[in-house]
Amino acid sequence: MISVFAFRKQQPSLLVIAAGKTVAERFSTPAGFVRVKSEINSFGAFLQSTSLKPNGALVHFYNGQEKPNKVAAAVLNVDVGSKDLQQCADAVMRLRAEYLYQNKLYDALHFNFTNGFNAEYSKWRKGYRIAVKGNNVTWVKTTKESVSYASFKEYLNMVFTYAGTASLNKELNKVAQKDMQIGDVLILGGSPGHAVIVIDMAINTKTNKKLFMVAQSYMPAQDIHILINKNNPAISPWYELNADAEQINTPEWDFFGNEQLKRF
Repeated sequence: MISVFAFRKQQPSLLVIAAGKTVAERFSTPAGFVRVKSEINSFGAFLQSTSLKPNGALVHFYNGQEKPNKVAAAVLNVDVGSKDLQQCADAVMRLRAEYLYQNKLYDALHFNFTNGFNAEYSKWRKGYRIAVKGNNVTWVKTTKESVSYASFKEYLNMVFTYAGTASLNKELNKVAQKDMQIGDVLILGGSPGHAVIVIDMAINTKTNKKLFMVAQSYMPAQDIHILINKNNPAISPWYELNADAEQINTPEWDFFGNEQLKRF
């Protein structure tokens, strides 16, 4: 097997539509494939319609420095913040949280800290804040109720500080690779761990063969970006879904095992 770190010149993809402003608009599907149509107002539809920065935009770290490893096919138009917080699992949680927040599904918006504490946004928006002393975490009423976006972002920064791949991995439900859907997460919990999110899919209506596309952040915190496919540049940034494969290779991470696909 060729290592994902082996050098391969990445040719400009013929599947890129430079003027496209969203995930679904920016990338066409390979011949014989059609894009999966997500239900209206679903998480899948939200991801497919996520805004992208102009074609050719580069990935930057939270401190403004340019990422040297060129693995991005496109950069999501989602701010990374000014602190080293929004890394891999955090990017997955950010996209999920944005979907729930924008659709006012506040009660469904919650994530666990590494110690198991349930950080509920419904509690946060009522004016409670999270006090952390060692491994002891409690809610304290400190301010008035607010559903402002600024308050929501403060909530996310708290989650990013105390949650990660280990906690998110425990929250998600395992699914078989053959049942992959947009919004599913390839994740290895731990330190180090990593997570990428399935942001789009396509299917061949004659053979039922599926393709998928993944997005990530990484360390240090950086712009969320759609990953190129180094092992198959002809269909990049699409990846072939092979339910019999023992692993899925992505740039910057050795591989995800076929048991590491999970779902919110």
